[in-house]
Amino acid sequence: MTPTLTALLCLGLSVGPRTRAQAGTRPKPTIWAEPGSVMPWGTSVTIWCQGGLEAQEYRLYKDGESRVWDRQEPLESRDKAKFSITHMTDVHAGRYHCNYFSPTGWSEPSDPLELVLVTGLLDKPRLSAQPSPVVTSGGNVTLQCASQMRFHRFVLMREGERQPSWTLGSQAAPHGGTQALFPVGPMTPSLRWTFRCYGYYSNTPQIWSDPSDPLELLVSGVSGKPSLLTQQDTVVTYGQSLTLQCRSDVSYNRFALSKEGAPDPPRQLGRQTQAGLSGADFPLGPVRPSHGGRYMCYGGHTLSSEWSAPSEPLDILLAGQLPYTPSLSVQPGPTVAPGENVTLLCQSQSSMDTFLLSKEGAADPPLRLRSQYRAGQHQAEFSMSPVTSAHGGTYRCYGSASTSPYLLSQPSDPLELLVSGPSMVPSPPTTGPGSADGPHWYLYILLTAAVAFVLLLSLLVLLLVLHQRRVKGRKPGAADPEPKDRGLHDSSSPAPAAQEESLYASMQDIQPEEGVELDHQQNTQDDPQGTTYAQVTASDTPQDVTYAQLNCLTLRQETSVSPPSQSGKPPAEPSVYAALAIQ
Repeated sequence: MTPTLTALLCLGLSVGPRTRAQAGTRPKPTIWAEPGSVMPWGTSVTIWCQGGLEAQEYRLYKDGESRVWDRQEPLESRDKAKFSITHMTDVHAGRYHCNYFSPTGWSEPSDPLELVLVTGLLDKPRLSAQPSPVVTSGGNVTLQCASQMRFHRFVLMREGERQPSWTLGSQAAPHGGTQALFPVGPMTPSLRWTFRCYGYYSNTPQIWSDPSDPLELLVSGVSGKPSLLTQQDTVVTYGQSLTLQCRSDVSYNRFALSKEGAPDPPRQLGRQTQAGLSGADFPLGPVRPSHGGRYMCYGGHTLSSEWSAPSEPLDILLAGQLPYTPSLSVQPGPTVAPGENVTLLCQSQSSMDTFLLSKEGAADPPLRLRSQYRAGQHQAEFSMSPVTSAHGGTYRCYGSASTSPYLLSQPSDPLELLVSGPSMVPSPPTTGPGSADGPHWYLYILLTAAVAFVLLLSLLVLLLVLHQRRVKGRKPGAADPEPKDRGLHDSSSPAPAAQEESLYASMQDIQPEEGVELDHQQNTQDDPQGTTYAQVTASDTPQDVTYAQLNCLTLRQETSVSPPSQSGKPPAEPSVYAALAIQ
């Protein structure tokens, strides 16, 4: 072997077909970059190449360069070497690979390393989740990376991974520019799902745009859902301060607020403990049209990536965003009695898809009804049947369009509904145990009995007066019927049915005398013994005064026990009854 050939072999250069002893027999080295392969302009980066313990020299190659980019001796561990870039520029961006030399020859080249430069000269794209950044465990989601810069390709990277997760060619976006849609899933709560995306042009594949804002996907579970509320009304106006409060009796130490249909990542806050509840306050600042929508909140623990089940949705409605003002009226009127049927009518000459009725200070969301076109008006009828005192208050109505259901018209003039007076429909008695209104049903029974008693007294007075008029109007010499005891316990009294028939016949026969009219003035007086007299004055002259004496009534309770039968059977159960006696 000539000295020249020996020298070439010592340099690792082949002079003919390569043999296994010269290359390919050594394990392929591994190449990577720290702190990462996507680096901003001006930062420092270290490229590592790791091979075998017998390595004597490491070399770094860059695609497109005919010469060796760099050479390094192995470190003390002998199994790797590092190549340092102290100031990252576009010159350093590119594709690299490395190999190493050992006593048995050169190793195979490593897999390529893409070293990417983020120049800061290309605007960052926008990363969003469709349909929502909140995904149930096991579900899928689509991430949209879009830009008006018309990039040729987009890259999606997951936080914590050194290499790009996905790279896709671009397509036209619906609102201009280009986009790429990355399917992600199925989602598992055991992992963190935080992403960024980049865009680049085909002629400079290692020079990328700035990264998008990070997007963290929330994987919701089944743990106890919190409550979402606001101290203000859910109908707000432009510029108003608004804060949404997420509360839970579960000891969550972080909370997230999301808006339905919004591509933005949920806002997250730490725990704030109040009155034994964990929670967080989300100030939305001065209200803008973009704040209108449906919100939900979630609770989570720091040591877990899983979030709770969502709270019940809370709608935030922004009034004054449509240039229309509906009118609000009430039938039968603004003042009604409990139990009546009331209809609030919201109308507008302008076209509206939906009408909303809100009550001032109410915790419940506004009522919604589809608009109907009648007699040249768009309208909706809000019925309350039957009304109670709880329906009283100040009402306003609004209109909205289906294209933006959370943006409302100007409010109608306020309408105050006053519910007062006696109830048209008595409330049913409540006798259940523990009911707060249980004892009140006795009042309804006593009130009904009192009214019936007054009506009975009035009827007795009227019958006595008419009877006296009839007796006085008889011809002279006519014999008066002998008075009979009308006590309830008189055995000679006719049967109740016969008494009713006789009384009815008497009333049919009693008519005022011809030419005599009863005066509608009735005088009553009491004597010292408690006897009540009713004085009826006729229109004749001279005045005849007739007195009907109404004796005191006594209500007594007695117990009747049936006598023992001749057969020796025990008497029946004693019966208790109430007797009304005229004394």
